Amino acid sequence: FKLAEEHPNDRVLWLSPSEYIVKTQLENLKRESGDELNNITFVTYVRLMLMTEAEILKLKPDWIIMDEFHRCGAERWSDGVANLLSAYPGCPTLGLSATNIRYLDGQRDMAAELFDGNVASEMTLGEAIVRGILLKPKYVVTMYGYEDELESLRKKVSASKNEELRISNHAKLDALCKSLAKADGIDIVLNRHIVDRTGKYIIFCPGVEGVVSLKKLAKQWFRLIDTDPRVYSVHSYFDESVKEFEAFKADNSEHIKLLYCVDMLNEGIHVDNISGVILCRLTVSPTVYKQQIGRALSASKTNEAVIFDLVNNFRNLCSVSSVSSEVRDAVNRYRSLGMDAYIVNDSFTVVDEVRDSAELFEVLEDTLSVSWDKYYELAKRYYEENGNLNVSVSFKTPDGVALGRWLEMERLVRRGFVAGLLTPERIARLDAIGMRWERVTDLRWDALYAHALEYYNEHGGIDVKLNYQSPDGYRLGSVLCDLRKSRKKQSARGMLNEERVSMLDELGMRWENRGSWERCFPAAEKYFSEHGDLRVPNDYETDDGIKLGGWLCRVRRGTVKLTDGQKRKLESMGYREPVCQGEEWYVHYSEIKEFYRENGHSSVKVLYRTKSGFRLGVWARQQRMDYAEGKLSSEKVELLNELEFKWDSPDNVWERQFAEARRYYEEHGNLKINVTDRVNGVLLGPWIKKQRELRKSGELSESKIRRLSEIGMEWQSLDERRWEKGFENACKYYKDHRNLDVPLAYKCDDGSYLGNWLNNQRKNWMNGRLDPERAKRLDSIGMVWSK
Repeated sequence: FKLAEEHPNDRVLWLSPSEYIVKTQLENLKRESGDELNNITFVTYVRLMLMTEAEILKLKPDWIIMDEFHRCGAERWSDGVANLLSAYPGCPTLGLSATNIRYLDGQRDMAAELFDGNVASEMTLGEAIVRGILLKPKYVVTMYGYEDELESLRKKVSASKNEELRISNHAKLDALCKSLAKADGIDIVLNRHIVDRTGKYIIFCPGVEGVVSLKKLAKQWFRLIDTDPRVYSVHSYFDESVKEFEAFKADNSEHIKLLYCVDMLNEGIHVDNISGVILCRLTVSPTVYKQQIGRALSASKTNEAVIFDLVNNFRNLCSVSSVSSEVRDAVNRYRSLGMDAYIVNDSFTVVDEVRDSAELFEVLEDTLSVSWDKYYELAKRYYEENGNLNVSVSFKTPDGVALGRWLEMERLVRRGFVAGLLTPERIARLDAIGMRWERVTDLRWDALYAHALEYYNEHGGIDVKLNYQSPDGYRLGSVLCDLRKSRKKQSARGMLNEERVSMLDELGMRWENRGSWERCFPAAEKYFSEHGDLRVPNDYETDDGIKLGGWLCRVRRGTVKLTDGQKRKLESMGYREPVCQGEEWYVHYSEIKEFYRENGHSSVKVLYRTKSGFRLGVWARQQRMDYAEGKLSSEKVELLNELEFKWDSPDNVWERQFAEARRYYEEHGNLKINVTDRVNGVLLGPWIKKQRELRKSGELSESKIRRLSEIGMEWQSLDERRWEKGFENACKYYKDHRNLDVPLAYKCDDGSYLGNWLNNQRKNWMNGRLDPERAKRLDSIGMVWSK
């Protein structure tokens, strides 16, 4: 910015990964200086990639600034940069980046590729810590969400056919469970290490779903620090992100402030006065890792930052090691040059709260893992049978070995994404059996982008209908739809990343689903032009998959909200808005009245449909059920009586259902029916559930209770029976041991795992899903809620 200010008559072309970063930088400039610079032209790398030669020649820059220039090596982005530099070979060019290495792209050095290795100023994160420019952070490793991995290990141990090995591994598993049982819970660890009790903390989450689930745990995790934490969230799919972010920055309350985010604060965005970060998203990229912990590090900061790593529990800490290595390298360099005075901090230490558990986990995992040669033989066999290794990541061999996952891991090892031993000899062996080193998701992305670009060049955008297929049969519409869902969930294993999102943005990608009005109104117009009305059957679906009948039905019910203008457009085609909430009933009453006029009776068969497709028979049956349960108003009863409508008394309905239940009992010897099951056309499952509810509320007579009990009725639901069995086992354990400090691998006489059951109760309690009465009963036998 200073360069642009000092050369007001020069054109400065500023390349940036995203408009969001540009917007933030301009806001910073205005806040600091109050100035706005008019001689800067901002262009994203993706936009540059799509520019024609003529468009590039119109730029005529006097200076070129490449912000985050390591991104210039991204797929296809480099083409746009190359075109620009070749068009202006003498233009002075400056690159800005926290790191010039593309760790996940073969360790490419973009400073060497773009600037012949000319680096004007460089300082690693480790060196900044050594020199005291950044205060040394307190780095705490603990664990979160290890249950799935533990359960996977337990299944592997139990499945072992070698009895001696199985016994040995059970002992290791028991030792691991005991170690985990002794480990402190997240709430205790946070309380132990957080010094700034009213500070601001950023929590990096594994996707949008992670934001939602982790926010629910805020009060539980931070309960020992603040019973009322201030919670905010930002992610690229959240319309209120900017407002939430500003509110977080402005919050100076006497409460702890928590900002849950996905990716948006990794790069180019800085927040003042951050007391710490909490890493809940697993990443092996040192670049992303440093960007995340960098949110808590500032040259102006006077208090020690704290970093909680909750996701590297049982992984090799390659990212942590990269910072430690930088610290060691800087210390050794200064000492070798006799510049010891520059050394303020000589180490980067890690407080490992779960070291013993991690080591036990790794030992057990190594014992159970399949050897490289074994995987290779399985891959070779697949190749000999199929002529390729094109399997999905989820593919397993007939005996259950995850071959697809192993092949994907080998690809990641070769690209430097994860640690592993892949020698030239192993690479050659895999090459010989047709190994494709591109990731499956990369191959899928290449196909998608090629088809999207082709569509864009022809139509000027990629607003593609769901059922659209390219001329070669590629289902572009459905793939783009899947991408929207993937981005909404922020799936770490999907084909999307930030660079690819930007590439699609430049093609006019629409990430939000089109509103129901935009999708359905054109279909309504077409139906009206063909039929002259909007009397659309409820199950009517257009040729391109739009469920118009269901949409109009929801409009009538008021579950689809329309503006006044939209209502007028529908009314012009004969649509009439209900004047009261119950008018839909009167519409259907007029249909059964018409049936009565034509047939002389109102005994509509249950499968009967009107000419418009409405299921009048189902509606008539519902009236009888509502009448039997006292839900039908006297006015409606009188109107139906005028049509000689045949009613069933509540007792008749009950007796019919009971007769069906008795027949089922006589055939099967029980009444174990799923709650949604229909038997001989009768919804018997829901009826049985209803009887349990009526008995619980005291509304079921003693005679009916007795008759149902005689045919095997179990008055507790399956969930209740399972819970009571778990509680019974817990009581027995408490009686024998006088505590509920149960190892996760502890097995009861009935074969159930009590430790796992208790752990599920804790999770339900933390998430607010445990019935208070159940929690009270567990409290009575010494339940420990925080482990």
